[in-house]
Order: sequence, then structure tokens, then C-alpha cells
Amino acid sequence: MKLLKPLRIDRRRRGFSLAELMVVIVILGLLMTIVVPNVMKRFRTAQAATAKTDMVGIMSALDDYAINNGGRYPDGLEELVLEDENGERYLDQAEVPVDPWGHEYQYEPEPGNRKFRLYTLGADGVQGGEGENADIDNETVKSRGR
Repeated sequence: MKLLKPLRIDRRRRGFSLAELMVVIVILGLLMTIVVPNVMKRFRTAQAATAKTDMVGIMSALDDYAINNGGRYPDGLEELVLEDENGERYLDQAEVPVDPWGHEYQYEPEPGNRKFRLYTLGADGVQGGEGENADIDNETVKSRGR
């Protein structure tokens, strides 16, 4: 019968060297500089797409309201979340939604309430701007297709 010898661990193979750790950290850093900007760009694009989708839903609710009220649009978006005489809401939500940047959607009915302007001020919440700060309105959404 053979006796087993205790295993000896070579001191050189116990862990990672500082050079190996530095190589891994540099590789991770390079990956982050490539990946993070692309992910953030996609995130900003997704926010604008979400705003447009929300606006399409609100515009549809506004049109439904006008159909049921003799062609007249509401005075404010709050009317879309209030129950009508049948207990129905034009927007199936408890509150008027906010845009992806946390600002309220702006709604301006024209005199006579036969037309309206629905818009969001973008990420900065200030009128005008470009890129993620650009305003998005119902005419822009309609012209680019729903």
C-alpha cells in the first residue's frame, strides 16, 4: 500500500501577479470606453422614442375625446384621466403621464378647441434645443409616421 504525500503548492503559482491584474484592468477599461458611449447613445434614442410613443397614445385619447364631444378637444389633459358618465377614461391611467425626462407633457388647445398642440420640451425642459434637448410635438410625430 502506497502512502500519499501531502500536496506541495508551488509558491510561484499561488495567485495572480500584479502584471496580470494590470492587463485585465486595462482590457476592462478599453471595453468600457467603447461600450458605455454606445449604450448611452441608445438610451437617449430610446427616451425620444418613448416620448413619441406616449404622445401617440395621448393624441389617440384626445381624438377619442373629440369624437365623443362634438369635435371639441378638452381644455386640459387631466380630462383624459377622469371618468366620464359611463365610468370610462380616455387614457387608461390614474394620472396624466410624464415624459421620459420627468416633465409634464405640454398641451395647448387652440381657440374653439378644434385643434391642439401637444409637445414635450426634451431632456432640458427648456423650449428649443437639439439632440436629446430637442422639443417633440404632435406635428413632428405625425409627419414622421406613428
